[in-house]
Amino acid sequence: MQNVVAEFIEYLVQTKKYSSHTATAYENDIYDFLRFYENFTGTSPFPRDLARADTICFRSFLADRQRRGLAHKSTARALSSLRGFFRFLAKNYDVKNDAIGLVSSPKVPRKLSKAIDAIDVENMHDAIKDSTQEPWIAARDWALVMILFGCGLRISEALALRNIDIEGRPDVLRIVGKGNKERLVPVLPAVWDAVGKYTAARPFGNDANDQVFRSVRGLPMSARMAEKVIEKLRCFLQLPDYVTPHALRHTFATALLSGGADLRSLQELLGHSSLSTTQLYTRVNMAEISSIYENAHPRAKN
Repeated sequence: MQNVVAEFIEYLVQTKKYSSHTATAYENDIYDFLRFYENFTGTSPFPRDLARADTICFRSFLADRQRRGLAHKSTARALSSLRGFFRFLAKNYDVKNDAIGLVSSPKVPRKLSKAIDAIDVENMHDAIKDSTQEPWIAARDWALVMILFGCGLRISEALALRNIDIEGRPDVLRIVGKGNKERLVPVLPAVWDAVGKYTAARPFGNDANDQVFRSVRGLPMSARMAEKVIEKLRCFLQLPDYVTPHALRHTFATALLSGGADLRSLQELLGHSSLSTTQLYTRVNMAEISSIYENAHPRAKN
């Protein structure tokens, strides 16, 4: 069975072009189910055995995850992973199972995105200078904040940028996002100013193919390092817990929407594969409008 799972993961990476992070999540989900199946049936399964898994088995698996306290979002993804795996088994091993399609995914509540107040983003500049001793580190942290806030990038997209990508300060950046989908993102002069000051000050990482953002030791900056930068700022400025690198992306999106950007354009800028994901930001905007109405309209409280 391990060889079959490994073959499936290779298919996801090589053919479907899934990221290594996504492929690892799929692999963990499948092995989680296989461990459950072994306990549920009392036998270690071969691929052909999985054809006999029925709806009771799959629903028991979902119930087991709930008992373990796993989030609905995580379990919904696990069921999606299993469906993909069973499609792979049907195509490559003639192992067909219709029961997996009869099991409903747990309902995942779609949370409203939380944006950061513009004044708090501005205050991050002074906070970085006051809390960081190394000038080039301070320049790096502000450049990171600006490229997340100014371009609406995911943290993985910002950290994947290489010097050759920003050479000559292009008007737009070519970003490779989830699923290796490319998009073009305009860059504000203020973003280039911050990035330029950082690249001029950093002591290493200046080769064309080097990643732009570097750690103190000169290694490519990791996502965890970037999260710590924002955590440090959050503590320094005593901001809410939702202030994260991804919240800067939310702030970018809500600012554009409030400024009159249409949903299709915003979808392209954010790199969302589905418009329904982008439409969450209209709920944020309506929440603000409703709040203003309830506080300002003389009849709202009646």
